[in-house]
Amino acid sequence: MKTAIKFLTHLTIIAILTVLTQIGGLLYGLVLLFYRPRERRILKRFVVFCGAYLVLNLWGVPYLAAYFGRVELPQTDHIRAQSYVYRLCNRHYATPELKQELEQLASQLQKTDPKLVVVYLDANFPFIDKFPLLPHLSHSDGKKLDLSFFYKDEFGRITAKKPSRSGYGVFESPELGEFNQTEVCLNGGHRFYDKTAWLTFGKPNKQLTFDTNLNKRLLELLSSNPKTDKIFLEPHLKHRLTNGATKVRFQGCHAVRHDDHIHWQIK
Repeated sequence: MKTAIKFLTHLTIIAILTVLTQIGGLLYGLVLLFYRPRERRILKRFVVFCGAYLVLNLWGVPYLAAYFGRVELPQTDHIRAQSYVYRLCNRHYATPELKQELEQLASQLQKTDPKLVVVYLDANFPFIDKFPLLPHLSHSDGKKLDLSFFYKDEFGRITAKKPSRSGYGVFESPELGEFNQTEVCLNGGHRFYDKTAWLTFGKPNKQLTFDTNLNKRLLELLSSNPKTDKIFLEPHLKHRLTNGATKVRFQGCHAVRHDDHIHWQIK
């Protein structure tokens, strides 16, 4: 019985690490197989796993990802991940083309304000097309990227801070008179439609406000880019921020709501 519980525990850990990081489950399994200390087994294995994972994450994965047509997205003064956790979990990889388009987007936005920072959320895993990056339905070919909205602080200044720690889960809900797609989806039985509200991991910046003008500019640049294939956004934000751009679409009730971030994908 004890052996079965131990086996199931390890299997669960492998599954969770695979879902979160793609490579963590495989590495954990290898440590279990080949590293068997006599004393303090759990602690020593944990330390060895963490050390091996960090080395692989920083040096091995970026090198190997190139063979799968993926590169790391930048971490600079003008482009960065919302949290280093995205990079630690290998969720910041994309095709070289998407990286180039992201850098061009940031460069165009610098003309609006040299201090602007483009903040990205989930991109793709480094290896294997069609390997799911959960909870997303389509981030599996290196051509998709979630972008955070722009916000202003309590003094009306543009800031790189976001309302939630993850960048997800704080919604720019419909205003009075705007169409409420969330209500339609929830009433239609799609009860997970707004459950990204669970994924904030805290809301440290409740004083921030949605920057309508800058987000309009962001959507304008994305939708006018000939390399852009689709942009997913809630209908009320499409109405508020665009002039009916055909590339801006509703993702459907089977996915999750897109008024806490922008889903951008290239051809």
